[in-house]
Amino acid sequence: MKSMLFTTGLLVLSFASFGQCEEGESSVSFEITTDNWGYEVYWELTPAGESCGGPETLAWGGNSSVGCNASNAGGGYGNNTTINEGPWCLTSGETYTILSRDSYGDGGAGFTVNVETFPMFEFHASSNSETFFFEVNTPPELDGELHEITTPSTVYMGAVSISGEVKNLGSTTIESMNVNYSIDGVTMGSTNMSGLNIAPFTLMEYSHPVNWYPPAEGSYELELWITNINDNWFDSVPSNDMASKTVNVISSIPDITPSYYSNGNTFSYIEIVNSSDQVFSPMDIDFQLNGDLWVINLGTENSGGSTVRVTNPGSSGQTDLWQQDGNAWHFMSLPSGIAMGNGDSFAISPSVFDANHGNGEPFTGPSLWSTDPDVYAQPSGGNGSHLDMLHESPLSLGIAFESGNSYWVYDSFNNDIAKYNFSTDHGPGNSDHGDGEITRYQGMGLDAINSGIACHLEFDSERRWLYFVDGGNQRILRLDVTTGYIGGNPNWGPHEGLALYKKVEGFTWEEVVVSGLVEPAGIDVVGNSMVVTDHSNGDVVFYDISSMPAVEVGRLETGEPGIMGVVLGPQGRLWYCNKDLNKVVLVEPSNVVMSVDAVTNQIEPLVVYPNPAHDVITVEGNVGTIVVFDINGKEVIRDFGSRINVSGLSKGTYFIEAGLRKVAFIKE
Repeated sequence: MKSMLFTTGLLVLSFASFGQCEEGESSVSFEITTDNWGYEVYWELTPAGESCGGPETLAWGGNSSVGCNASNAGGGYGNNTTINEGPWCLTSGETYTILSRDSYGDGGAGFTVNVETFPMFEFHASSNSETFFFEVNTPPELDGELHEITTPSTVYMGAVSISGEVKNLGSTTIESMNVNYSIDGVTMGSTNMSGLNIAPFTLMEYSHPVNWYPPAEGSYELELWITNINDNWFDSVPSNDMASKTVNVISSIPDITPSYYSNGNTFSYIEIVNSSDQVFSPMDIDFQLNGDLWVINLGTENSGGSTVRVTNPGSSGQTDLWQQDGNAWHFMSLPSGIAMGNGDSFAISPSVFDANHGNGEPFTGPSLWSTDPDVYAQPSGGNGSHLDMLHESPLSLGIAFESGNSYWVYDSFNNDIAKYNFSTDHGPGNSDHGDGEITRYQGMGLDAINSGIACHLEFDSERRWLYFVDGGNQRILRLDVTTGYIGGNPNWGPHEGLALYKKVEGFTWEEVVVSGLVEPAGIDVVGNSMVVTDHSNGDVVFYDISSMPAVEVGRLETGEPGIMGVVLGPQGRLWYCNKDLNKVVLVEPSNVVMSVDAVTNQIEPLVVYPNPAHDVITVEGNVGTIVVFDINGKEVIRDFGSRINVSGLSKGTYFIEAGLRKVAFIKE
C-alpha cells in the first residue's frame, strides 16, 4: 500500500521525489521489512509527541484496517518483503516519530530511516504498539565506532582471540585504521589495517592477529579501540572509538585422554541422569561455561524435543531441571545436537524435514535459545521463548558453536556444512530474521547414515579447524574455516529474507579418519586429541590429530550400542549419552594420565616485562629455548635464558614461544 500524504495549516510536507528539498530540509525515506505476517503491520509518521490517527499525521502505510487500535484484519503489505516508502522533505534537526502497530501483538516489522542516502536509524517492532523517535540529521564526514567486543565474557585458559565489530557511522568510506587492545591497562597488541572498504553504515567483523595468553585464571579488563582512521583524519566522535568488557578466565580442559586407553587402568561408569530424570532418547550433551551439563532429548516430531539441565553434575549436590518450550513442536522439533554458546545462550539442530509438519516445501533449521530458566521455555509472544531461528537446513544432524551467535551445522538434506550467523537475536518469541547470514560449504561428498544417527561437529577455536562426522561415509573430516571466499548462490533456498545467503568456494578440507568406524556419531577435540563415538557398538575411539591422517591410539569398549553425543568436560573427564538406553554417563578412570601436551601446558606460564618493551625484556616461567616471531610468523630471535635483547627489532607486535607456551609483547 502506498503512503498517503496529509497536510495541515501548521505544517506542509513535500515529497522529495518532486524535486530537491528546500534549504533547511532533508530527504527522508523508510525501508520497511516484514516477517511471515506482513498484513499485521500498520504505521504512521508524525512530528514528535503526536498521537496515532491525529491531525498532524504526515504519512502512513501498511494495513489501514489494522489502524491505530491494532485490529486484526487481512490485506496490506506482503509477507517477508521489503517496502520503500517516501521520500519526504522533513525539517533538518527536528524530531519525528514512527508509530508502529501490529494486529497480532508480536511486532515483526523493521524500520530503517534513511536521511538523504544514509541509513541513520534502525528500529524493530516487537509488540502491538510502539513509538520510535528519530532526529533528521546527516552523518559527520568521518565517524568510526568500536561497535562491540565479541570476545566472550568467559574464556578458557590458553589462546584467547580478541575480536569485535567496527561500524562506520560517517559519510566517508573507511579505508584504513589501527586496531589496538589492552589487558588491565597494558597494551598487548596494535596492528594497522589497510585496503579496507567499510562503506558508511556497514559493519566489519574483526579478529586481532595477536591472541592474548592469560597468565592465570581470574578476572581481567579488556579494552579494544581504533585509531589512525584513514591516515589520521579527524574522527568527529572519538567517544565511541573504544569499548571495554570484563573477561573471566577459567581453567581450560586438560587432555587426559591417555587415561582411557592406558594399560592397567580400570573405569567406573557413573550414571549421571537417566529416564527417571526425564532423559529420553538423548541425542547430545554439552557443558555450559558455568559447569552445568545440558542434555537434549529427541522427543517426537509433533511434541518437539526438550532439555535436562544438570547443575553440579556428578557431585552430592547434583540437581536437574527438565524443560520444554511450549512451541518446541516447531522450534525444537527432533533436535539432533546442542551447542552451548558464550554462557547465556545455546543453539540446537533439528533433524525434522519440515518444522511446520506439512507436505510442502521444508522450512526448518537451527534455533537459538537463552540459558536463563526464567526466559527459556517460558511464555513469550506468539512463538515460544526461542531467540532466533533460520530455516535453511532440513534434517540437520549436528551443531557446533564458533563465537558470538555463529554456529556450524551438518545439513544432511543438502549434504553440506552450513555456517549460521544469527547476528543480533530478535528476542524471545519474536520473528525478525532479516539480519541472518548463512554460508554453505559444498562439494565434500557428504552422506549421513540416517536421520536418527547424529553427525556431530566440534570447532577448534585456537587452530580454526572444524572437525565433523560424516557418518554415511564412515569417516571424519575437517575444514579450515580461515580459507575460501564468498561465491555464488546455492542451488537451494533461501526460504526467507536474509542479509547473506551464499556458498563458499576455494576452501580447504581434508579427511581425518577413513577407516575403523561403523556408525560414527559424537565427536570432541582437546589439544592434539580427538574422541569419536561409534553408535553401532558403543566404542569410544581416541585419535592423535597432531598429523594427518589421524592415528587411532586407543579404544574404550563400553559394550553398550546406542552411544551418541560425547564431550570431554571439566578436568578432562569423558561424558557421553546413550540414546537407546536413555542415560548420560561419566567415565572415571582409576588413574589420571596426562597427554604430553597437557603436561607441558601445566608448566609455569610465561610472563614478559616490560610490555611494551624498548631494549631488553625479561621472560619468566621456567624458560628454556626462547624463539621470537614477528606478526607474520617469521623467526627473528632465538636465545636462551631469561633476558632477551630486542633493541634491534622494529616497532610492532611480536610473539615469544617456549615449548608450547606463547605470549605476545609490543616493541616500541
